Amino acid sequence: MSDPDKSGWFCSPLTRVAIYAGCLKVKTKLKFLFLESFFGGSHREFADGLVSHSKHRIDLVTMPARFWKWRMRGAALYFVKKMPSLEGYDGLITTGLMSLSDYRALSKGRCPPALTYFHETQLTYPLAPGEHMDYQFGFTDITTALAADRVLFNSRTHSDAFFSRLPGFIRMMPEYRPKWVVEAIRSKAGVLYPGCRFPAQGLSAADFSREAPPMIIWNHRWEFDKNPDEFFQALDALLDNGTAFRLALLGENYQAIPKAFLGARDRYGERIVQCGYVESRAEYIDWLKRGSIVISTARQENFGVAVIEAARYGCVPLLPARLAYPEIIPKRFHPQILYKDTGDLVVKLSRLMTNFSRFEKLRSNLSTHMARFAWENRIDCYDQELEKLALLSSDHSAARVGVSD
Repeated sequence: MSDPDKSGWFCSPLTRVAIYAGCLKVKTKLKFLFLESFFGGSHREFADGLVSHSKHRIDLVTMPARFWKWRMRGAALYFVKKMPSLEGYDGLITTGLMSLSDYRALSKGRCPPALTYFHETQLTYPLAPGEHMDYQFGFTDITTALAADRVLFNSRTHSDAFFSRLPGFIRMMPEYRPKWVVEAIRSKAGVLYPGCRFPAQGLSAADFSREAPPMIIWNHRWEFDKNPDEFFQALDALLDNGTAFRLALLGENYQAIPKAFLGARDRYGERIVQCGYVESRAEYIDWLKRGSIVISTARQENFGVAVIEAARYGCVPLLPARLAYPEIIPKRFHPQILYKDTGDLVVKLSRLMTNFSRFEKLRSNLSTHMARFAWENRIDCYDQELEKLALLSSDHSAARVGVSD
């Protein structure tokens, strides 16, 4: 396999020439259909950002962000009836929480080339306590990826984890193991970071809050995979040491509230200045601007939009030295930001809280670095992906161009 060209597509020299020649004929404005079966959280941010920033027309059709297992198995049946005709579309965009293979099989008439963006995959997602793996969801990941003409992951960490788990998952089959699927998916897979909804320019250290005592931000989902127990353990250590702090508990909660949050109001009392999801985007950004430190204790994180947003608005992140965080955070910041375990988190957090004003340069440098994830700086890569997708013929799957980042 040859080296990737600048846009990240692997192909032979002759095929590359053909693609470039085709790109010259691409219409100025193409038309795409985006089917999002779980319109909430990072899925919503991604869909809204792509639609609003792309130079092409993208029609977005969504379902509410709940009952993800039913969405993964049943969303295709809804969308087939919702969008009975795909005529006039140059390409189809989906995410991993829908069976693309079901949708393509059931769609009537022409089905344009399809791109699937994996925010998460069930082969790599941690199981909730007491939960057992349902192999059907792993196979839905596989058949969706096989049905797509282009597969994108939101980080190299996520992509590597998926392809490291995939062979073992296939080996669990008692017989007739389709080992070929690994390379079939890998040949058309790549990595493209999502964009974030904040300004690419115009933020400086002068915009950062200097209120005292420092405000700690939790802006993640209130779910088990974000590991809130460890987060509150670190806060309890601050309480035991008599450290003053303020606390803003943001983030969405889709169903039951984890036990770790239930006693927070009683334990931290007036230190809590906000408790619960903030519907207004402007109000949410205001909380990030007022924040000092954002903490993640996640067991699952393939990119980290919440952390990147907070850092862009001046919060110093404290992050586990695992998942996608070492990839997203520049190496020169790792010693100050990444922690090895709960004890290391408490040490680093206490150091920040003791004299937070010493870290103004760190706040400024991190904010500047995060600007690269602004949609204004990412959208050209996505538009190039969409333009190349439109050149592929979904009627000749054997001739599809293998792609990678």
